[in-house]
Amino acid sequence: MMGGSMETRALGKGLSALIPDKVSKPGGEVTFLKTELVQDNPFQPRTHYDENKLAELKASIKEKGILVPVLVRLKDGKYQVVAGERRLKAARSLSVQEIPAIVREVSDQEALVLALIENIQREELNPIEEAEAYKKLIEEFRYTQDMVAESVGKDRSTVTNLLRLLKLPAEIQQSVYDGGLSVGHARALLGVESPGEQKKFFDLVLKKGLSVRELEEIVRSGAKDSARRAKPRETRDRELAALEEQLQNALGTKVSIQARKKKGKIVIEYYSLDDLDRIIAKFKS
Repeated sequence: MMGGSMETRALGKGLSALIPDKVSKPGGEVTFLKTELVQDNPFQPRTHYDENKLAELKASIKEKGILVPVLVRLKDGKYQVVAGERRLKAARSLSVQEIPAIVREVSDQEALVLALIENIQREELNPIEEAEAYKKLIEEFRYTQDMVAESVGKDRSTVTNLLRLLKLPAEIQQSVYDGGLSVGHARALLGVESPGEQKKFFDLVLKKGLSVRELEEIVRSGAKDSARRAKPRETRDRELAALEEQLQNALGTKVSIQARKKKGKIVIEYYSLDDLDRIIAKFKS
């Protein structure tokens, strides 16, 4: 699926397969580019930068210089950073004239994957940024969830769970993005079908400071307001819940069983045409 001259295996090994450890490494392919000529990566998944970490990086650059080169590509005759955008930002703010760089042929999708790998390895993406990047790979570059997982070195279930966060209302996603709501709380809210109900439970978490376990318990019991009132909700049949989990594990995607007295329906989610083909193949096998 991945184009360009870069081997997919190199992506799987991470940035170390593409960038030397130090500028002084003998036999490296490091060149020095004018900082002002290097553009930002339009596929950079990170939109927020920790100011404290950026200040630490600038202090390090002042003392030791830039030890690890940035990875750049030539795009429409101009240099564009692929990995190392934080170093580039720090260099700009310090008015560093030249920055060590390695030039590689990199496609748009590789630019996104490499930026993802860099941020994931350094644990600098928040869950929503990471999920949005996975969604971009799936929708724009026709990746399957398996391909995304392999590219970034994570379990497929991790990728699936992060993508599910994007189904939450925008206000709740923003709270996860800002760090006000944990991923654990967000996953508990995914157990509520109605966006309106999700919002009510979300407000309750903010008001009462509920732990993840407390929220899960309230969601299971169907309480709408644990402080003032509780409207009982039909509890979910444990056998159906167990079957639901078995189907999810077998198909590698979210499955919901919606029971109505003696009948109901099974909803199987897919995230791309390739993902649908994969699920159909599992049924045929």
